[in-house]
Amino acid sequence: MNQLPIAAAALFLTASSAFAADAASLRKAPDLTFTIPGQGQKQLADYRGKVVALEFIFTTCPHCQAASKLMTKLQAEYGSRGLQVIDVAINPNADLLVENFAKDFQVNFPVAWTTSQQMQSFMGFSNDRYVVPQLVLIDRKGVIHYQTPALSGDDWLKLMSEQAIRQHIEELLGSNASASLRHPAR
Repeated sequence: MNQLPIAAAALFLTASSAFAADAASLRKAPDLTFTIPGQGQKQLADYRGKVVALEFIFTTCPHCQAASKLMTKLQAEYGSRGLQVIDVAINPNADLLVENFAKDFQVNFPVAWTTSQQMQSFMGFSNDRYVVPQLVLIDRKGVIHYQTPALSGDDWLKLMSEQAIRQHIEELLGSNASASLRHPAR
């Protein structure tokens, strides 16, 4: 009979620590400048009021290409509710490759480019060891809720699954849904 209170306490501590880990990972999105062909330089802050799925990619990476196809589907499905997907290429010569990438993969959202150093700074990576794609989900107020770790592993794979991405996007779209009306993207 004493096992029930112990099990309940263990469940509470597990749930509390999981919540604390999520709350600890929340942080304001750092400034980020990127260039969209035909539109020039943009700031991530230009998209405040939208839920942003920011994906750092290599245009030549098959995993990134597959992720962009998934993001195209999600943009079509959730865009009217306030989702804005942005791919930012960081590979060498990305400035010369993003236009063709967008056309070849028929993406329905902006594909931009920036330097890998800017991505590393934005993501908080301390060295140049990372995998792509890297995904960051940002709420309407500019707060990062979900971010892939630098290197692949169980945590990276969990966040990059379609089911997890959908769940996180739906959570972010469901919270403060009217914010997009007060702060439209520029």
